[in-house]
Amino acid sequence: MNLHAVRTIYVTEMRRFFRTIMQSLISPVLSTSLYFVVFGAAIGSRIDTVEGVSYGAFIVPGLIMLSVMTQATTNASFGIYFPKFIGTIYELLSAPVSFLEIVAGYVGAAATKALFIGVIILITAFFFVDIQIAHPVAMVAFLILTCFSFALLGFIIGIWAGNFEQLQIIPLLIITPLVFLGGSFYSITMLPPVWQTITLFNPVVYLISGFRWSFFGTADVGIAFSLFAIALFTGICLTVIWWIFRTGWRIRQ
Repeated sequence: MNLHAVRTIYVTEMRRFFRTIMQSLISPVLSTSLYFVVFGAAIGSRIDTVEGVSYGAFIVPGLIMLSVMTQATTNASFGIYFPKFIGTIYELLSAPVSFLEIVAGYVGAAATKALFIGVIILITAFFFVDIQIAHPVAMVAFLILTCFSFALLGFIIGIWAGNFEQLQIIPLLIITPLVFLGGSFYSITMLPPVWQTITLFNPVVYLISGFRWSFFGTADVGIAFSLFAIALFTGICLTVIWWIFRTGWRIRQ
């Protein structure tokens, strides 16, 4: 593997992140802080506990997942779309760089940005609520896997998108609603039985449930199902990206 090429793409993307620090970091952290104030303080004061955990602490994993999923997807999609938009993607494709190195550079940078934001939000949460992390190693693993898998999804979106508007369609109209309906602010056991069954078809439920288990040791679905879901999602994204570079879909066409 051409590590120099991977490093060049990675460093370039990370520099862009720090050049737009207000939009890339400060904005999502402030938005999440407002969630803590509104949901944790205002609504949380009227709810005793959820599954034995204070409501303010209960929503922390969901808020982190909301930010991480959207940021990883958005950063990766814009990262690969911009070279397409200005035409430099053809220089990259003609260079002695494999598709694995291109993906590693862009996806690695997007995942790092999302991970950085997730860690900052976690640190911010300690100023609002008392949090005990039951399984810190599992928490870090789930966080990294989520960042990586949704960065892969964002890479696919960036290849597919034909304009800047399309870059926002899936994160805003699909991912964000799925996170809100995936138990980020509530336990799915609080829903009527019919809706519990319907909710299980939402793949984000398994990610949030597994991540919440790493905090509190309780989950809406089995931890094995959560691991299988994220592994399956990652595998599908990798397969689609392999097919894109094999066929040249939306890149050379």
